[in-house]
Amino acid sequence: MGVNAPDHWPPGAAHNGPRRAPLFPLPKIFLYPGVVLPLHIFEPRYRELVEDLLDRPGWMVISPIKAGFEDQADGEPPVYPVAGVGEIVKHAKLPDGRFLITLVGLARVRIKEVTSEAAYREVEFEPLEEILPSANEGRRLATELRQAILERSPEFLNLPSNLPLTSLSDLLLQNLDLPVDSMSRAFSEPAVAWRAEFALNEHRARSPGH
Repeated sequence: MGVNAPDHWPPGAAHNGPRRAPLFPLPKIFLYPGVVLPLHIFEPRYRELVEDLLDRPGWMVISPIKAGFEDQADGEPPVYPVAGVGEIVKHAKLPDGRFLITLVGLARVRIKEVTSEAAYREVEFEPLEEILPSANEGRRLATELRQAILERSPEFLNLPSNLPLTSLSDLLLQNLDLPVDSMSRAFSEPAVAWRAEFALNEHRARSPGH
């Protein structure tokens, strides 16, 4: 959770309009800001994608495949309109041409698919502008989120005290086994307080004795 996106991400986005990046659809995978995601790249079209990114800024959009279309992963399955953009921070090419890469999530983005001349799909993307709660509401929600995270995952006992509300709500969401449609609804919501309340309600509904 230690990687923060700039105020306007990607650089210049506020002035230059949408950016363009390869799309990598994956079943039930949401790339949250600051999260590290290791990937094994073996399909030829995605090997080409990685090769192309090594020659320019290594931004890649990870979008979950829409529920019910997971069996189309080898083709061009529909994806959700809000996704995560990440940057390749580490890669290793194996002797047979496969790649092991590590992505770091940078931001939530709205995406629109565009025509691609490559073997892989491409999208235009713009950052999702978040709506923050008042200071008092933020403090209340942060306290409740920390307690819920500890109840669900005791290994987070030593969470940094300065984690922002959006990171806390994301962390709780990642530790809930939610249907992909529900997770997408929460992931794509710009109001951080709504995401926090949603995560807390889902946590309570799944707690023992509820």
